[in-house]
Amino acid sequence: MKATKETLSPTRVKLTVEVPFDELKPSLDATYRKLARQVRVSGFRPGKVPPRILDQRLGRGVILDEAVQEALPQLYSEAVQAEEVDVLSRPEVDITEFADGGQLVFTAEVDVRPEVVLPEFSDLSVTVDAVEVTDEQVEEQLGALRDRFAQLQPVERAVQTGDFVSLDLSAQADGKPIEGAEATGLSYEVGSGNLIEGLDEAIVGATDGESRTFTTELLAGDQAGQQAEVTATVRGVKEKELPALDDDFATTASEFDTLDELRADVRTRLEQSRRTEQVGQAREKLLESLLERVEVPVPDSLLEGEIEAREHRLSHELEHIGTDRATYLETLGQSAEEFDAEVRETAGKAIRSQFILDAVIDVESIGIDQGELMEQVILRAQRSGLQPDVYAQQLAQGEGLQALMADVLRTKALFLLLENAKVVDGEGNPVELALPARPAPDADEADDDHDHADHDHDGHDHADGEAAAEPAQAPAATATSDSGDRDI
Repeated sequence: MKATKETLSPTRVKLTVEVPFDELKPSLDATYRKLARQVRVSGFRPGKVPPRILDQRLGRGVILDEAVQEALPQLYSEAVQAEEVDVLSRPEVDITEFADGGQLVFTAEVDVRPEVVLPEFSDLSVTVDAVEVTDEQVEEQLGALRDRFAQLQPVERAVQTGDFVSLDLSAQADGKPIEGAEATGLSYEVGSGNLIEGLDEAIVGATDGESRTFTTELLAGDQAGQQAEVTATVRGVKEKELPALDDDFATTASEFDTLDELRADVRTRLEQSRRTEQVGQAREKLLESLLERVEVPVPDSLLEGEIEAREHRLSHELEHIGTDRATYLETLGQSAEEFDAEVRETAGKAIRSQFILDAVIDVESIGIDQGELMEQVILRAQRSGLQPDVYAQQLAQGEGLQALMADVLRTKALFLLLENAKVVDGEGNPVELALPARPAPDADEADDDHDHADHDHDGHDHADGEAAAEPAQAPAATATSDSGDRDI
């Protein structure tokens, strides 16, 4: 077999494969054996029908076509390996020459991974926010903690913002009660604004037993969008009584004995949270910088596939929350054209980012060991509320495990870039990011000088909504299935 590669564009190649007739003999023999089992001819047992009889009954051309279809996937895979083509899509195969006893010539056009020229890692730089925790932020956190330990005490006064009230609600439209719009003894925090528009303004100043009526727009039900008269009757008023901010509170609300210890712990936790946010900001800005500096063409088929996947996920989410696309776009304040353009841009950036990180994986021979993989399986199983073995079984179906490995490898590649990049705050001061520790390479890997990278970075994403390249695909064969008989 002879294969030649022609570059059609930075993301698409054409393979021309020439196969001598003799090399098709194994496939031709296999086709005769299969047809001998399927075809029933009087005087011959199943599986014993001679090739010449099959030629007579089915036609030599039919058998040759089926043999070629049988051989194409393997021939294509061999051509891909011989020409070292990193394919991303299913090929478009066309048989250009074939005759009985003559050579088979076919072409296969396929999308390929583009070549990525990486900048020097040490030339990369990002600016992030400094880790600053103010006294006001610490006190705000302590206030939130006090709020969790607050107690509700009945009061005999008019309703104020921040109170908790018990309400009876009813509504009517056009002078008629609205069915299903009644509620009794409903607990509500005044000022939260999460119940009915206009309710807070109506009941502030009301006393226990007093009713207030106001006009609002119905948001749900058969009369959604219509104006309605809502009557709210206050049935009880309670206010929050906050505990004193002292050592006793620190003992009650935490494992610390003094308020000073609790305050110091709150500051430490805030600093840790800010450092985590700082890493996320650095990751984001580094990817933005790489996308600006590195030119990465995106195959149309991959882009369209990613857009379709994102639309599918959106449709599923909207169906889950019980709304439609038009309503969703209205809440975003976007037209369909604006939203589609944004999805296309975001999908393209996601694919380009993956290509760049995959190039880093190749250059640096980044791998993943069994321990890292199991750690991720356990972590994601916990997030999904599943047992690790159940989650692992789900991953094993389809390409879930391959996608997980690709995600882990790309994350490691991004952290490696951050380790080598120059990171500063707004005033130009060096910043040491709180990056996760990278495990030391195994002894065998060190001895090999990383010559044998243990990774497979082609995969489909789902999670984080990223695009993913498809693994190499052989052309689908059109030969008849082995199962079933043919009566002639």
